Amino acid sequence: MKNYIIISALIICSTFAKVKAQTTHLLDTIYANDTKNVALFFPEPIRQGITGSDNFVFTYNRENEQYFGLLQATPGKESNLLVINRNGSIFSYIVRYKKQLSKLNYFIPLSNSIGNEKPIVNDSVLVESSEERVDNSTYYYQKFCSYLLNRKQRIGRIKKRNEGIILTVENIVFDKDELYFVIEIENNSTLDYDLNFLNLSIETRQKGKRKSLQRLYKEPIYKHNLPSKIKENEMARFVYVLPKFSLSDDRRAILELNEKDGERNIELKLSHRYINNPN
Repeated sequence: MKNYIIISALIICSTFAKVKAQTTHLLDTIYANDTKNVALFFPEPIRQGITGSDNFVFTYNRENEQYFGLLQATPGKESNLLVINRNGSIFSYIVRYKKQLSKLNYFIPLSNSIGNEKPIVNDSVLVESSEERVDNSTYYYQKFCSYLLNRKQRIGRIKKRNEGIILTVENIVFDKDELYFVIEIENNSTLDYDLNFLNLSIETRQKGKRKSLQRLYKEPIYKHNLPSKIKENEMARFVYVLPKFSLSDDRRAILELNEKDGERNIELKLSHRYINNPN
């Protein structure tokens, strides 16, 4: 009986420690009211969405799973919103009523997930191999890049053209320790465009009497949907993932597009302001 009491006490202490660790996680707050729809866009289709109070209503398509849901609220105490995606990712937020709303759309990245409904069992110590870590990173990059390509967010008008070929940087997004460059190549010419390479380099302006430019190539850690050919009157959108970096005001990024067996080449200059202030 004594041993049973000791074991029970240990289980209770362990459970309390886990609950305490979970409750210390600060949740983001989403505001809503009864006159506007607040849209929440998730990286995977919504399978289930639950609010903790009747004065908050979260609606989503229960028959055909979609990526977004709508939140409305009536005056009352704050509550919480729990959303589970198709892949089991769990998202949790504090929700509050606010008469005047400054934000109506929330684009929620996968990195905001607080966990998965199928937790990893820790009965034994598992050593993760380097191959497994690479696979997990690649899977995350694939999902987040797909999410970014589905968004309509832009960071500015960054584009350049040459003989019907238009190179555009639609968006630059910071997530975890990486920068995601959403890039578009549009072919408005009458000839197919065969891609030789698309490189990102950092250009430094050397000061002094003999001014010169020095370039340092930056290797992407992942390329998503990079095409080898863009046919006439078609376009391609893809994502470059690079380790996070910042630039001083005497440096800038250069995106260099080169055509295979052709001369329709483009150099697009990216100011340090875009690199240092991503979405």
